Amino acid sequence: MATLTVPTTVPSVSEDCEQLRKAFSGWGTNEGLIIDILGHRNAEQRNLIRKTYAETYGEDLLKALDKELSNDFERLVLLWALDPAERDALLANEATKRWTSSNQVLMEIACTRSANQLLHARQAYHARYKKSLEEDVAHHTTGDFRKLLLPLVSSYRYEGEEVNMTLAKTEAKLLHEKISDKAYSDDDVIRVLATRSKAQINATLNHYKNEYGNDINKDTHGDYEKLLLVLAGHVEN
Repeated sequence: MATLTVPTTVPSVSEDCEQLRKAFSGWGTNEGLIIDILGHRNAEQRNLIRKTYAETYGEDLLKALDKELSNDFERLVLLWALDPAERDALLANEATKRWTSSNQVLMEIACTRSANQLLHARQAYHARYKKSLEEDVAHHTTGDFRKLLLPLVSSYRYEGEEVNMTLAKTEAKLLHEKISDKAYSDDDVIRVLATRSKAQINATLNHYKNEYGNDINKDTHGDYEKLLLVLAGHVEN
């Protein structure tokens, strides 16, 4: 997708919809035509195509694609057609269905999106699957992974640069004590890493290194701890 570009002159939305309708007609699906259209439009243009297609033909474009396409190609086209929040919702749903200890998709979404982007992804998840992301995370994950992921996907973090240095020192000490005791899934560890702002966690991790001589990633091991490091890695300087 990254190598595809929007042409300088873009056909009208109605023309795109007509061409997509033709791509679904006949004995076989014209996959090349679908790529030419959906793969060379930006998110705003694809959203308008979806809206116009539904108004013109009385059918959701995504459902039409689902009927006509299959396997990896279908998934690729669906990712093209979805807006960013819907795409995150789809990827998060896939991650909950095939969860393994090394699967970091949910962590990536929760850690790299802004508070509003994550909220929109959760709303899109609810609209698409008629249940909450939190519900599926709770149902498909267990133990320490559930304890970490639930607050992470449901938090609405402060995104400003203001930092409480007294709190950073206190929580660096707390993290060091818990990690020294290998209490990686302690509620306080999860609370600090999953709900504090990135700026606040940065301050805490910097103090951790300065005070105790190690980056936090030098003091953790194992699959669950690797997920903690994914989280910490998105906020460290």
